[in-house]
Amino acid sequence: MELALAKSKYLETWGSLAKQWGINRTMAQIHALLLVAPKPMSAENIMDQLQVSRGNANMNLRALIEWGIVEKKLIPGERREFFVAKKDIWELFKQIGKERRKREIEPVITALEELKTLDDKSLEGLEFKKIVTEIASVTKKLNKIVDIAIQSDEHWLMGKMTDLLK
Repeated sequence: MELALAKSKYLETWGSLAKQWGINRTMAQIHALLLVAPKPMSAENIMDQLQVSRGNANMNLRALIEWGIVEKKLIPGERREFFVAKKDIWELFKQIGKERRKREIEPVITALEELKTLDDKSLEGLEFKKIVTEIASVTKKLNKIVDIAIQSDEHWLMGKMTDLLK
């Protein structure tokens, strides 16, 4: 397979998976493009390669910067801004884990903790509170697992996972 075809397939696949990850297609494709780019890219380069508008490119680049997985790169003598993706895949995994926890897991825990304060002694109220309490317990455990992964060294975590799978 030639590089152009492989790169095109990679960008399409990454973009298609974006919906399952809860992000938009363009954001995923910009990240994918920057991830494999051998040097920093300008917004214009990104727009040309992905055939997206300036507004779409800029909005998604800002979002990727907010996620902490893309950075602006200043190039001496250039007036344009350039962008690079953080390429350490383990650090990328950890940063995405931090952001997803902040945006998804922590709000669920907060909501479940509030729901657990239900003061209804009816059979339905007690069953509701029991299930919400169990969901909160599992969610907190998952949050701890994410926290361990975020704080861990790749080799330590993979070693522990390998031990568990034996």
